[in-house]
Amino acid sequence: MLDIVGRRGFLRAGSASLIGLSLADWFRLRAEPGKAKSVIQLWMAGGPTQTDTFDPKPQAGEDFTGPLRGALATNVTGIQIGSLLPLLARQADKYTVIRSMTHGNNAHETAAYIMQTGTMPTSELVYPAVGAIVALKKEYAGSLPAFVTLTNPLGRFSEAGFLGNNFKTFAPGGDPNSANFRVQGLVPPRGMTDQRIEERRSLLEAVDSLAAQAGRQDAYRGMNEFQQKAYGLILGDARKAFDLSQEKEEVRARYGRNQFGQSCLLARRLVEAGVPFITVNDGGWDTHKSNFDAMRRKLPILDAAMAALLDDLAQRGLLASTIVTWYGEFGRTPRVANEAPWFGGRHHWGQCFSAVVAGGGFKGGTVVGSTDARGENLRDRPVYPWDLAASIYKLLGIDPHGKLPHPQGCVAYVSPLASGAVPTGGLLTEIMA
Repeated sequence: MLDIVGRRGFLRAGSASLIGLSLADWFRLRAEPGKAKSVIQLWMAGGPTQTDTFDPKPQAGEDFTGPLRGALATNVTGIQIGSLLPLLARQADKYTVIRSMTHGNNAHETAAYIMQTGTMPTSELVYPAVGAIVALKKEYAGSLPAFVTLTNPLGRFSEAGFLGNNFKTFAPGGDPNSANFRVQGLVPPRGMTDQRIEERRSLLEAVDSLAAQAGRQDAYRGMNEFQQKAYGLILGDARKAFDLSQEKEEVRARYGRNQFGQSCLLARRLVEAGVPFITVNDGGWDTHKSNFDAMRRKLPILDAAMAALLDDLAQRGLLASTIVTWYGEFGRTPRVANEAPWFGGRHHWGQCFSAVVAGGGFKGGTVVGSTDARGENLRDRPVYPWDLAASIYKLLGIDPHGKLPHPQGCVAYVSPLASGAVPTGGLLTEIMA
């Protein structure tokens, strides 16, 4: 952003300090290369409860804790997390809990847009998701798509935004825990050998050559280019990334033999293949009714998969270059709705909620921000969605103040922090190595 180190540049830097960036932050943004190569976003669709996960309030009373009254000490002194997350409690040195996320919106579609794009909605611009911007800005020469969602798209908004369909996420569908899991157009059906695929390609090329002679050479030349890419995916190393049969059964079991666990394992494999941005989309967190029954089902699955992912990345030397995030569109009400028809539910709560970040330059073993004794209000250090998104961009080597291409020529920045029109707590520099 600072094109000239001079009066104009310092004026820009000075205005940046008013939106949460110090002069030192500004120069670091421009000078430092990105530490992270990939992002794994664990997306808890529906909005996960913060007080039953990463911001427990065991002293708040049963009207707030429900039956989950306890909290677990972690392997980091002074940090406690929810009582149903024992495996993650042993991995707390690898991640930071942000307990002061806020945006104040309680509507699924709007809040999902805010968290996924790192911007507030406007009538002028439909912003792309962070994954789409990473796909645009991050250098990547691999054969797989740069933005992958496992396994179903989020569905609440167009993740490509004004960047267009070239930056839509690739969502293969299906359940990677199934023995019949196949990525349509990428992993060949059972019984289809590489030799048979090569034979079909040769036949197709022969037919195409006849058509090309009929005077449509340019069109068929273009088709041939796409065909080469498609067959390269099917026959090359790219398809191996989606082949979980190459993993030892003990590894698959550690992640959990369920869709979320195997999606997390698949995300690790995609990181190994060089994919810059992977979202693992996990639904079922909209717990208006029977929240605690849902938590007893879902939290052990989350605990096993996320703990295995963090440990696996660390053991393979990948955590230092891979950002892992955990959050949903908002949190849930700290006070339990015990009355009919909710029977122990929790409702939407965008006032304050939790997120988790790890790896890729984010430090572990600490907590950012806090909430009051009941978890109803922020106590300190607000973190807005654009603060988090800009911090992720920075660690990826993407300038949050850079411009995005817009088909109508509108001025659009990577982060709204560039405009100074949003409240901010500043970048997460206290946990950025």
